[in-house]
Amino acid sequence: MEDRYLAVARVGTYESEVKRSRFLCTLAPAESEDAAQEVVRSVRREHPDATHNCFAYVVGADGRRQKASDDGEPGGTAGTPMLQVLLGRGVRDTVAVVTRYYGGIQLGAGGLVRAYGGAVSAALDSVGTVERRRLALLTVTAGHGRAGRLENDLRAAGHTLRDVRYGAEVTFHLAVPEGDVPAFRAWLADATAGSATCAAEGSAFVTL
Repeated sequence: MEDRYLAVARVGTYESEVKRSRFLCTLAPAESEDAAQEVVRSVRREHPDATHNCFAYVVGADGRRQKASDDGEPGGTAGTPMLQVLLGRGVRDTVAVVTRYYGGIQLGAGGLVRAYGGAVSAALDSVGTVERRRLALLTVTAGHGRAGRLENDLRAAGHTLRDVRYGAEVTFHLAVPEGDVPAFRAWLADATAGSATCAAEGSAFVTL
């Protein structure tokens, strides 16, 4: 099972030109196929007069949910090379839409493959990616008297603190590598003289 992957850092668009044809690659996070398809529809609404709006997406850490469309370009010259770039770069939960405005010069099959694949690759370099790792989710509860120091100690130790909530007690929601849970429990008991509790809440992919 995959325990880490890359995802696009944010929504962004990168424009390039090949033999007078404009290629605008829109990248966006997409954690479901519905979300990916909505991005595709949004780009098509934004560019209704474009010659083509080709797309590719990969959803899920295992990369099994994927789809590509040539949107009228010769078969295999647009969506497939776009998808291959996403897979080759280890990118998941991401949709890429390349909008082409035809410039009057035919590129040929090889030229189209290079143009569409290159547009996605350049857009990834421009927009950037983040790493997502499968981490154990823990809930730590402590009294108010120890909470301030505990929060400082958690941050200083480099733990991924997701949320802090104040009520009758203070609850910390954090994520740690699954293999580090026993060591974390021992550290917590030592740091709080055994006064804090720690409950496991499963695991999830967390952006680092």
